[in-house]
Amino acid sequence: MQQVKKGDTVKVHYHGKLTDGTTFDSSAGRQPLEFEVGSGMVIPGFDNGVLGMGVGDKKTIEIPFMEAYGPVDQERILEFPKDRFPPDMVPEVGMQLAMHGPDGQQLPVTITEIKDDVIVLDANHALAGKDLVFDIEVVEIAGASPLIIMP
Repeated sequence: MQQVKKGDTVKVHYHGKLTDGTTFDSSAGRQPLEFEVGSGMVIPGFDNGVLGMGVGDKKTIEIPFMEAYGPVDQERILEFPKDRFPPDMVPEVGMQLAMHGPDGQQLPVTITEIKDDVIVLDANHALAGKDLVFDIEVVEIAGASPLIIMP
């Protein structure tokens, strides 16, 4: 039986949960996730978790935060003056917004706290600092993409 190895393109169904059992994502009712193993398209722990699996294999993998979205970076938690928000906006904890970084790139942020004159924004990935659990089923393995070498 063919087993998943680095460079293979695989399709998997998955159910992603936090360690308390809360679901944060699932492919249920959707097309399976397709990615090239070892290419950095998915978090490292997920990439490593499918290695050696065959079509039809199912398993549960636990991924520590360092192999997922990393630790919470305190430098990505910002206090933003309330008077810089649109006057008609009613900020709420948990609200997701988009800011523009110094390079003009859009940066997703979440309101984590509202103080008297500032709003605390967290620009970390929502799953930063969290250990993850995935139930995975491999549904297809396509060999590595062929390389074309020009003379």
